Amino acid sequence: MNPTRRTVLLAGAAAALLPPLPAVAAARGADATATATPPYASYWYPDSLPSGTPGSGITWRSLKSWTAAGDADLAFNAASVPLAPRFTPTPANTTARSGQARVQSLVSFGPTSGNPSQGSATADYYALTHWAYLDELVFWGGSSGEGLILAPNAPVVDAAHRHGVPVLGNVFLPPTAYGGQLRWTRDLVQKDASGHYPLAAQLVAVAAAYGFDGWFVNAETGGGDSALGADMLGFVKELKALAAARGQRVTWYDAMTVNGPVSWQGALNSQNQAFFQAADDMFVDFRWTAGTLASSGTKAAQLGRSRYELWAGVDVESNGSDTSVNWDAIVPTSKAQVTSIGFYRPEWTRNHLPASRTPGDFHAADDRFWTGRSLDPSRPDAADPWRAPAVSVADRSTVSALPFASTFNTGHGLRWYEDGAVTSDAPWNHLGLQDRLPSRRWVVRTEGQRPAVSFDFADAWRGGSSVLVTGEPDETVVVELYATQLPVGVNTVVELTSRTDVGSVNVELAVATAEPRTPGEAPSYHYMPVNSVNSWQTVTIPLTGLASRTVHTLAVRLTPSDGGPMAWRLGALAVRDAPVTPAAPSDLRITAASGGDLRFAWTAAPGDVRQYTLHRLLPDGTRRFLGGTCQKAYFVSGLQPEQGEPAARFELRAVGELYTSSAPVTVTHPW
Repeated sequence: MNPTRRTVLLAGAAAALLPPLPAVAAARGADATATATPPYASYWYPDSLPSGTPGSGITWRSLKSWTAAGDADLAFNAASVPLAPRFTPTPANTTARSGQARVQSLVSFGPTSGNPSQGSATADYYALTHWAYLDELVFWGGSSGEGLILAPNAPVVDAAHRHGVPVLGNVFLPPTAYGGQLRWTRDLVQKDASGHYPLAAQLVAVAAAYGFDGWFVNAETGGGDSALGADMLGFVKELKALAAARGQRVTWYDAMTVNGPVSWQGALNSQNQAFFQAADDMFVDFRWTAGTLASSGTKAAQLGRSRYELWAGVDVESNGSDTSVNWDAIVPTSKAQVTSIGFYRPEWTRNHLPASRTPGDFHAADDRFWTGRSLDPSRPDAADPWRAPAVSVADRSTVSALPFASTFNTGHGLRWYEDGAVTSDAPWNHLGLQDRLPSRRWVVRTEGQRPAVSFDFADAWRGGSSVLVTGEPDETVVVELYATQLPVGVNTVVELTSRTDVGSVNVELAVATAEPRTPGEAPSYHYMPVNSVNSWQTVTIPLTGLASRTVHTLAVRLTPSDGGPMAWRLGALAVRDAPVTPAAPSDLRITAASGGDLRFAWTAAPGDVRQYTLHRLLPDGTRRFLGGTCQKAYFVSGLQPEQGEPAARFELRAVGELYTSSAPVTVTHPW
């Protein structure tokens, strides 16, 4: 990798540039008089620490000495959403393939140190939403001055798991030019008296405790010899064996060779095939060519492995969807795809925008990256030089069981809404609160003028965003929302919450009970009326006539009434049998306090819980949203007493899959 790819890693001390935390999690069991410190994502050195003193805001830690019991912030950082099973619907176009190339992304969501455990007080965040094309996410980062081993924070893992995407932590042994020390590589692969690799067991224990799915091993510190190469190979073999026993996986980066030196191959060959064989898959360095990828695929097959277990590195950190890529070397359109795709730093879609960027600006760039210039995966632009994943890779979905509900919350926003009303006017981000989102954005079927469809942040039913359809359509428009495998019973209903902002439009729910016969073909829909008015309204549509069938696609059909401008907003969608209200959590308590900084903890509610929400009950009787989390702990900073208020009052609720809330549990904090 060249120096430009290290920018974020060398800027670890830039943690101070992150905005202050609004709300995150809390540890159990501490005295309420203890200092309430904000929790951050965890990072370590393998064993020995650097000489000198860490920079401001940095804590040097040894992975070898880590224990779950001694991890004071584990409650903040442990993910809670299990990895959802996925299915592959009939592709939206004729070029996307299933069972061939996959996509891996190496993403830096923040600096190594000072990366908030559970969100922060800004909407300016890489809120990844195109999970349907991803097969593996690497929580990229690490630096010689902070730590080399990163555990993903809980919001990223929870959002990814909800969409069926495994998340890997990162083991980064930097080049010597960037502060790498060979002793850290030797620390990682040290053996105990019995010949085992204790840090392999530690890595597996961390992933199990934190709830993520394995490790990306990137050994780039030069100067190694054959003995170190042999130790690294033994380490990776043991790491994979231990990881597989816990349902975890290991990805190897094409850097260190079997002889010990670092020599990026840009191919699977004799210099790295032993590491590939020891791991689940391998990221092929960016210096690949069409010839080396072709030979790599052939060699993988000779080894009894799939060629799609090789991620061909595509560096998009600097130019994103303007990057020039030899796509035919990876995903040719006229023959079998050659390898999978490994995107390095696709958060370019946020980072390249000016500082004044809005969430809408980010999502527009992100849609361009993942969907392509047409912004419609059912109608890819063949002349687009950027071959977006939607053009080559079949999307996946996790919407296969009832109840299912979405408020189209992307995991960040300018405000927080509940039932269409603002309950906090503070910007925020927290990917763990992200809904399962439409996988195909946006498939629009019309014989006339195509309207624009986007996530919008100016208004929402719940969370921070809604779906907005705008334009001057002159024909009926069908907007596809979800590919599903939802069973329909005699009591199954769909609930649609929407609003017409501009113009007049007739709204119908569109339900397909069969897959299209061929890729790119439109589903055959059943249409059911929905009344749309100029205020938020929830309409319940029984699916009685479709009992014992399976819903494969959920969509809406919009018919303009007057031919003028139209703006229609979708706030929520639910498919359910009977409504379910979750049980309440218990034992809400404040475990540490420092002025207006508080750590909360509680006992989980029994049964299925989507998330927890924490509100402050103000003296005038109104409730102010402080934050939400999927964890059982939370941190809030900067609270101030209201005029004449002797104690702050807080309410915690469990929120179920249908966004029904439990009864509150309360706690007070005297000022």
